[in-house]
This record gives sequence, structure tokens and C-alpha cells, in this order.
Amino acid sequence: MRIGVVGAGAIGGTLAALLDRAGHEVTVSVRGPALEIIAERGIRLTGGWGHHTAHVSVGAHLGTRQDLTIFATKAPDLDDAVAANRSAIGDSVLVVRNGLGARAAVQRMLGDDAAHVFGGLAVFAATTDGEGAIRVTSPGPLYLGGGDGLGELVDVLRQALPTVELADLEGAEWSKLLVNQVNALPAITGLSVQETIADPKLRRVLVRSMREAIGIARANGVRFAELQGLSDRLLRVIRAAPLPVAELLPRRMAKRMGSVPNQGSTLQSIRRGRPTEVDWLNGAVVEAAAAAGRTAPINAALVAMVHEVEKTGSFLTADDVAARV
Repeated sequence: MRIGVVGAGAIGGTLAALLDRAGHEVTVSVRGPALEIIAERGIRLTGGWGHHTAHVSVGAHLGTRQDLTIFATKAPDLDDAVAANRSAIGDSVLVVRNGLGARAAVQRMLGDDAAHVFGGLAVFAATTDGEGAIRVTSPGPLYLGGGDGLGELVDVLRQALPTVELADLEGAEWSKLLVNQVNALPAITGLSVQETIADPKLRRVLVRSMREAIGIARANGVRFAELQGLSDRLLRVIRAAPLPVAELLPRRMAKRMGSVPNQGSTLQSIRRGRPTEVDWLNGAVVEAAAAAGRTAPINAALVAMVHEVEKTGSFLTADDVAARV
């Protein structure tokens, strides 16, 4: 199958390498210095899914028409990426992006140009140097949702990595949003996710931001889908339980990540000097709160601190974070 992957960061690069290893004809769209480096050296995958160097076609745009086009850019880049690669879109599109409503947003952009637009949630963790070297730090499945034709797409992607079909994409997006609550604090402090969760003050802030997000989701009538050990029932318990009990959830999440330091995608963007996705993560909770006539002050504070670090380049201490929240 001809598969185009737009974005060769940690997620897009992993998918491109695994699909190449599975025997598909992969073309990658990438910008900046990474374009020449990947053209010369390929995408070099290491870590949890083994070693593979994918010598894929690469360019600033996909160019030729693809059977499947995967958009795996950061959230701020998605609109421009779709517009720039519109002529290469064939019968199917897969949007793998953090936050809420990515599939619907791309559907609105494309109109009738794409027969099927599917949504994907990547729950594996990977880090990248931004130049095609990617290390999978925590293997995990790719979750897919989006209606008719989904089963065929799942079959294709299962050739490359564990893939799970979703019945409720919105509920799964909210569950992933809860998982992604671990991203803001590493970006603010410069610590790994595991170090963040091990710090008592930061862990308490994380749990409170999670509980705030759970409350906002329920105010919007959302039922969380089962995803990466989370479920609607478990999250109801976490929201109501005493704080020390609720802290068992992030402790369990850290244990699942293993011992390899997980920077989180937002900290990776900070370190590379790129805009972060915080407005589509914690910021999505703030927007959903406003839609329900409520506020989300903890998530709003985390958004503000991430933007402060983006602007100043200086990380905050755990004491600073606790004081501000």
C-alpha cells in the first residue's frame, strides 16, 4: 500500500518506520534540516520495537497521491499540513493528534475530498532528536475510531504495530487527554514524567489537574472509554477518593512507563524550541469548562506556566509550581 506520513517526529516517525518494516511503500513529508538528514540516513528506530532503519521517500510535501495519508504533526501544525498535502490525499486519511476533535476538524477542512477520515490515538511513548533518530521508550497500541471502513484500516496497521478498534472515539479522546495530563509538569520543570510523579508536590498538582479534568468531562456529558488501564468507573473513583488514594493512579502510570526516562511530548517540544501542544491538552480542558459554564483554574495555571517556560526558557521548581497552583 502507498502510505504517506506527514510529520516525522516521535509518533509519525515511529509509524513510518514500522509501516516500512511491514513492507508498505512509505513517503514522509517533513520540514527543516530533518528533510536532508532523513533522505541520507533514513528514519532510525530503536527501543521497544527493536531496531529498524527505514529508507523512505521524503520531501517537503507528499507529492503523489497516496492510498492512506497519515497526519501525525503537532497540533499547531495540523491545519497547514493538511492544506499543503491536500493534493496527495486519496481514499483514506488517518489523523493521529493529541487533544479533542482532530478527526472532525480535518473532515471540515477536506469537505468531500476524502471518502474516509479516521481518528487515531497513539499511547506508545517515544523520543526523537528531531533528525530522524527515534527511540520507543514504552511500546503500546494505536487506537483507531471513525466509522465505515475502520476494520480494513485496522487490519493494515496491525501488520506494523498493535492496533485496537474503538467504538467511542470521543470517550477515548478524553481518556487520552487524562493520560496527557502528565505532559505539562515535565515541560514546566524540565523533569521526566517519572521524576515528576515521584515528587510529592508535583504529584499532588497532577492529581488535582486530573480530577478537575474528570469533572469537566462529566459536566459535558462525556463517558470515558477504556484506554491504557483507564475506565469511566475508575476515573469516577479517582475523582471522589481521598487524595492519597487518588495518587495511586499516576504512580501506576509511572510504573507502566518503566525505567527509561519519559520526557513527554510537551517537554520534547520545549527542548527543541518548538511551539507546544499545551493549548490542545490542558487548554482543551479549559475550553470544555467554558462550554459547560464552569472554570478549570488548575489546568489554566498549567497552560500559563508552560507558555512562560516557552517564552523565557527557564524551568520552574516544584515549590514554584505548588505555590502558583
